[in-house]
Amino acid sequence: MSHTAGIRQTQKLKTRQALLDAALRLLEHQSLSSLGLREVTRAVGVAPAAFYRHFTDLAELGVALVEEALGSLHGLVAELLAETGDAEVRITRTVDLIARHVRTQPAHFRFIARERHGGSGRVRAAIATQLDAFTDEVARAFAAEPGSQGWTDADLHMLAGLCVEHMVLTASAFLSAYEAETSGDPGAADEQEIARTARNRLRIVTLGRRHWLEDDVFGAHD
Repeated sequence: MSHTAGIRQTQKLKTRQALLDAALRLLEHQSLSSLGLREVTRAVGVAPAAFYRHFTDLAELGVALVEEALGSLHGLVAELLAETGDAEVRITRTVDLIARHVRTQPAHFRFIARERHGGSGRVRAAIATQLDAFTDEVARAFAAEPGSQGWTDADLHMLAGLCVEHMVLTASAFLSAYEAETSGDPGAADEQEIARTARNRLRIVTLGRRHWLEDDVFGAHD
């Protein structure tokens, strides 16, 4: 690649990232379906036609935001799942990871929380794909553990889905507390209490996992 071509490519990437960043800021108080393309390009200082050099439409930009928000978490989740030893350590690290990322990337989590059931089908599908990928990763990690001997693939996937859904709900709770705190709301939820509840729920899941194969507890599974 020539020096000039390299400069053009670098500038193109910078403009693309600027569009993503501007959209994320504008989405703080509105949904993607209400966001205007000209609103985004005006915030970046480029002509509307420049938008189409990077995205076909705002839905594609939204999909890119999903990948930016959740894609980077896969490595961290994999590292967390590789944690061996006491289950309590994994539970604590899981909740701490969620709390830390919500505080450092509130705009991304706000976008995911709003758009998961929002107006763009493509964005909803992108979020679902990312969460399904997390579920598959967790299920594979569980399958490799001695405690999963005798479990069916379907049950392991069900357990993984329960854990991922719990992580999403916990992130939403942390996000609500963070936003209330930053807005000066005196009724802001206590993050320590949210963390305690999240850990206890994971402990219940862990306890249930240990006894899932004991048919005499609840009778044969459906």
